[in-house]
Amino acid sequence: MLLMFARMRCRFGERAYSSRLPPAPSVQIMVLRIVLGAVYTAMALGQLASLGRMPGILAAYGLVTGAAAISLAVALIAGELVCGVGLLARPRSKALPPVWVFTAVSVVWSLLAVQAFARELTVANCGCFGSYLFQRLSWFVLVQDALTLVYAGLLLRGVRRRPSPPAEPASRESRAVMEEADS
Repeated sequence: MLLMFARMRCRFGERAYSSRLPPAPSVQIMVLRIVLGAVYTAMALGQLASLGRMPGILAAYGLVTGAAAISLAVALIAGELVCGVGLLARPRSKALPPVWVFTAVSVVWSLLAVQAFARELTVANCGCFGSYLFQRLSWFVLVQDALTLVYAGLLLRGVRRRPSPPAEPASRESRAVMEEADS
């Protein structure tokens, strides 16, 4: 029955769908892009509002201090803004750049968290939203970071999915069956 509806023809003999347009990402990927875009944009805005504190927050992870912490803070904020706005602005897009930037930012945050947790450093504020909505580095933060990496994989998979081949024209027999079903 579903196949019959998929091959129905319009009033003038044209297909009810166009095989020329590239398939849009699934609804789940589109919703994921909107949610992640909103979260990463909010993260960037929180970090931007507390820009003066971000180098100190990143220094608590024990990898960077001084100018390197400032550079890392600016890079993370810029990356979060680029991917957040990119994902929000075009949720149906199959463009790779916002997804790659999202993946890179997620990997950096995950590496910071994992290495600090493995070294048993006390990080009072993970810094995800700057000095707003802070939480200490714990297993919960590591799970959140792992989820962002899973989401990055899903986004990459959704973007790289090949379009399905165009549908073949209906045969005379199937047209006869469809006409009988219509009457």
